[in-house]
Amino acid sequence: MRIKYTLLAALLGLTATAWGATYSGPLKVGTTAALAPPLETAVAEARKQGLEVKLIEFTDWTAPNVSVANGDIDVNLFQHKPFLANANKAGGFNLVPYAPAIINNVGLYSKKHTAFDQIPQGGTVAVANDPVNEARGLLLLQKAGLITLKPGVGLNATPGDITANPKQLKIIEVEAVQLSRSLDEVDLAQGYPHYLQLSGTIDPNSALLFDGLEHPEYVIQFVIKPGHEDDPRLKKFVDIYQHSPAVRATMDSFYGKLYQPGWSQ
Repeated sequence: MRIKYTLLAALLGLTATAWGATYSGPLKVGTTAALAPPLETAVAEARKQGLEVKLIEFTDWTAPNVSVANGDIDVNLFQHKPFLANANKAGGFNLVPYAPAIINNVGLYSKKHTAFDQIPQGGTVAVANDPVNEARGLLLLQKAGLITLKPGVGLNATPGDITANPKQLKIIEVEAVQLSRSLDEVDLAQGYPHYLQLSGTIDPNSALLFDGLEHPEYVIQFVIKPGHEDDPRLKKFVDIYQHSPAVRATMDSFYGKLYQPGWSQ
């Protein structure tokens, strides 16, 4: 079962309480569209094993954490550890990673150019507007040789850390889930293959450069409230997600070669 959920709905749920120590009722799992297909298969597989799970699909990257913090849902799956750390700080949450899911390649895409040397002087580049994923985009631009960042900034990189920009590229910040839509207007954009696949904007395999799987910190995590680690429903569902052949087949079909199981890291 999949339910659409918005940030407004999450904010209206501030008085909701957690399931409590009995962990009764269906397990409520929040996610976003790009991670939903394997979860839908896991929900179906769980039902076969007597576990009821409700899948709630969010349309932004704020409401899933608000909803876990409020106790409206039991767990979410959409973010990696650096994003979670930033969300905890910004939102005053105390959420924790429970188990790893998958890691996806992130790439630099263009509908106007087939090589970086074709990008014109003063060209426009779209990167994610949240601090963690923006840094990932800037690191990709540095890997491509388009910019140079201050030494050691790593996952904390911001446009202010750019020390060299030979082409005088204009960096435009866009909500990460909307980056695929920016490709018609910019010369180059940071892109998430799963969102590109859903939008049909461009072939997800056609990135001019991928950041690879060398950064295990970008593994997407199941995230919960502290103290819920012993929820037997959660343990069973994550085991199904990680080890069910049916779920793996859905991952292979949906993500192709652009993902890797994070629990293998």
